[in-house]
Amino acid sequence: MSHPDHVYLGYFSRTRGLKGELQLFFEYEAYDELELESIFVEMDGKLVPFFIEQIKVHPNSTAFLFLEEYDHLDKVQSLLRKKVYYPQSLVPERDPDDFRLTDLKGYQVIDLQHGALGIIIEIHDFPQQMVASVAFEGKELLFPLNEDLMLNIDSDTKRLEVDLPDGLVEMYRA
Repeated sequence: MSHPDHVYLGYFSRTRGLKGELQLFFEYEAYDELELESIFVEMDGKLVPFFIEQIKVHPNSTAFLFLEEYDHLDKVQSLLRKKVYYPQSLVPERDPDDFRLTDLKGYQVIDLQHGALGIIIEIHDFPQQMVASVAFEGKELLFPLNEDLMLNIDSDTKRLEVDLPDGLVEMYRA
């Protein structure tokens, strides 16, 4: 479900203790720049507001938090695996020169050997590295985003030139 006035932060991954503490796993890259006093949780396709009573943000893309009026494990169980959003209007403005790998979503990928491969439809932030997902010949082609493979990023034309390892593209054609 799309919520254009909100940014997707992540999801509630687990509980901790009996007092209703939740772990929020961030998929939003700049989570540490947000002032999280309230959040929105997607429930039945709608965004429901929740006020944060207490939060501890950690550098490993997680936070532990307590929500107002949710003071017991039984009350928060229904929130597990729910998507969490934040109002777009409260997101701090970024410097135009602050380019992040997640900004590559929507870029056309051009491989040195194979030419145009497709558009990046998603950027996955895995613990070891960031991975681009490209719509390629009806399939999802995945490749790591690292300095060795990326040759040029042209933000004006929204093109990413890469030199993918031998056999990678062929593997997706099979």
